[in-house]
Amino acid sequence: MAKRACGHFSSSPLTVCVCLISRHSHNLRPKRHHAFSVFIVYNCAASPPPPRTYKPCFICQDKSSGYHYGVSACEGCKGFFRRSVQKKMSYTCQRDRKCVITKVTRNTCQYCRLHKCLAVGMSQQSVRNDRTSQKKAKKEDEVLKMAIGDTYEMTAELDAIVEKICRAHRDTFPPLRQLGQYTTRSSSEQRIRLDLGLWDKFSELATRCIIKVVEFAKRVPGFTSLHMADQITLLRAACLDMLILRICARYTPDKDTMTFSDGLTLTRTQIHNAGFGPLTDPVFTFAGQMVPLQMDDAESGLLSAICLVSGDRQDLKEPSKVEVLQEPLLEALKIYSRKRRPSAQLLFPRALMKITDLRSISAKGAERVVTLKMEIPGAMPPLIQEMLDEVPENKDDSQLSDGRGMRSST
Repeated sequence: MAKRACGHFSSSPLTVCVCLISRHSHNLRPKRHHAFSVFIVYNCAASPPPPRTYKPCFICQDKSSGYHYGVSACEGCKGFFRRSVQKKMSYTCQRDRKCVITKVTRNTCQYCRLHKCLAVGMSQQSVRNDRTSQKKAKKEDEVLKMAIGDTYEMTAELDAIVEKICRAHRDTFPPLRQLGQYTTRSSSEQRIRLDLGLWDKFSELATRCIIKVVEFAKRVPGFTSLHMADQITLLRAACLDMLILRICARYTPDKDTMTFSDGLTLTRTQIHNAGFGPLTDPVFTFAGQMVPLQMDDAESGLLSAICLVSGDRQDLKEPSKVEVLQEPLLEALKIYSRKRRPSAQLLFPRALMKITDLRSISAKGAERVVTLKMEIPGAMPPLIQEMLDEVPENKDDSQLSDGRGMRSST
């Protein structure tokens, strides 16, 4: 049934979840057993984007404009490298000199960007021999200055994006002050491999949270216009990032606790025993680093949306369309954050750097699921497994028909 509803896509729990939420967004009420049969209409025959002439930029993976100074590079990295060499710039890294350079994060650390330019083979000698005039270099600097924006005017279009994202974030993620917090006793006050009681509660809450993340994604401007396969790819890739962002927003530093969507508040030890295991300390460290940023609902929602709509995810059918959706989100976060706190000009790049940290933690999450599967009795809840692991494409549809993949959607 799901295959007829969504074309040739596999009826994975996440696909069903996306279809169900699309149905509810149109206020339609079909019969129970046909919940995801007729309500998604996607253009599955959309023509793919034209093949790229060059390999992606060796430095940031953006679209390459050709070979510059010995390697395939985009215009941005070409210009950055040329200016750095010509002006003999000396940069410093505010972290550990291991910043991951991508299209999104390339402007956050000039030291690591230049280091990567050299590491992939860009030639300083080629720059010195370049006969590009100073006039042309000055013109490119002016273009770059316009791109990063010295004036931060919130256009009506960007203002509408901020409003939509903020509302979607609030509707799917109530703030800590609105929750009636409660605690629970666990079988151990020490770290153990797994507390099955806490795991059962955590897995139930996590499934609900994943559904809320899908609801949020469907309200990100332009997301539902993407190819259905790309929607699923983006949700699979970013869901854990977004879940971590959300739980860390409910971190209480003085108590070292985190609060879940129903108000359940757990200590660091309890979260470890609930299934986080070795992920616990990195997540709590990340939460502590987010506190000084003091991000509001609009900024948190925009950062989540930027994590979601990322054109560098693997296996996207139409990455160029994803990149187009991300650009106004980046611009909205940059302008909104700088207008909200004019004295905190570094908040925007620091927020983007957190995406790199999130991806690092998510990679560890994929490793954690391997050991977790051996520790829990029975099967892992389908939505959680799909977020942390690749679900086989030939999964039996019987798992969907008996409701195991949908029990928390009601």
